[in-house]
Amino acid sequence: MPTTMRAVVLTAPGPVDNLQIRELAVPEPAPGWVRIAVRAFGLNRSELHLRRGLAEGVRFPIVPGIEAVGTVDAAPGSDLRPGEQVAALMGGMGRAYDGGYAEYTVVPRSSVIPFHSDLPWAVLGGVPETLQTAYGSLTTGLDLRPGQTLLIRGGTSALGYATAALAKDLGATVLATTRQKDRLDTLAAHGVDHPILDGGAVAAQARRIAPDGVDAALELVGTPTLPDTLAATRVHGTVCFAGMLSDQWTVPDFYPIGYLPTGVRLTAYGGEAIDLPAPVLQRYLDRIAGGTLSLGPSHTYRLDQIREAHHALDTNTASGKLVVLTGSES
Repeated sequence: MPTTMRAVVLTAPGPVDNLQIRELAVPEPAPGWVRIAVRAFGLNRSELHLRRGLAEGVRFPIVPGIEAVGTVDAAPGSDLRPGEQVAALMGGMGRAYDGGYAEYTVVPRSSVIPFHSDLPWAVLGGVPETLQTAYGSLTTGLDLRPGQTLLIRGGTSALGYATAALAKDLGATVLATTRQKDRLDTLAAHGVDHPILDGGAVAAQARRIAPDGVDAALELVGTPTLPDTLAATRVHGTVCFAGMLSDQWTVPDFYPIGYLPTGVRLTAYGGEAIDLPAPVLQRYLDRIAGGTLSLGPSHTYRLDQIREAHHALDTNTASGKLVVLTGSES
């Protein structure tokens, strides 16, 4: 067992240069906590917010990362066994304590989901948090039903692609937006029925496809586009606010009667590991392995390329999920 590990440390809020690879002591798990030998981790908007100084109550320096996949290394007092494949997500990772941007991470057992898969770690690393949010948004946030229409605002984000895949699998008709014309074909190639170029307002385009308005809408851009997304939704339809690609998540001087179209419902979703049951994770991993489901494009980096990966996240130059491998793929 090594005594030290490589980890990405965010020294303070600021530019990508503040992400430094350091040699740290391998953390020891207390009873009820699990030490994971991390094989890969996905990048999320949450970590960009952290680096930009938009997260409150965080001490620096800190190892970021709200998700990771790997194998159990130690789990005192736990039902988990060394060598078992697991995903870890949320529960304070990368905020209240050091997160997944490391060769080892220690997390509460409640944040860990066991699974078994022969998929490459580069694929597995992009699944947990994206799947959790997509699944929870469609079920808890929207209660989407087969045959309904769904508008995804922010369709070429990792979450946008994943939600489209799950919605199509459910039997919904999917509309999804992108601000970049050259990504319309990519949306169509990943199963979106109606790719829409977003010039700031898409309600009129959505209503040409669904004249009464869409049954459901997932808002991933944030509050700047939320009124237009609400306007695209039918009476008794539902909009779920689950993302903040714009980095704006509050509505100043919110007056519900003036803000919300009559009869349109507004919900929100933000889940934890418990909201992605192990059988659900396993089912979707098996579907991915069998080639009957794809959560969208991904881009893989090495640990020593973390600044490059964060720059791509920051500038929106890569469509889909960004995944970092901590070591070899095998």
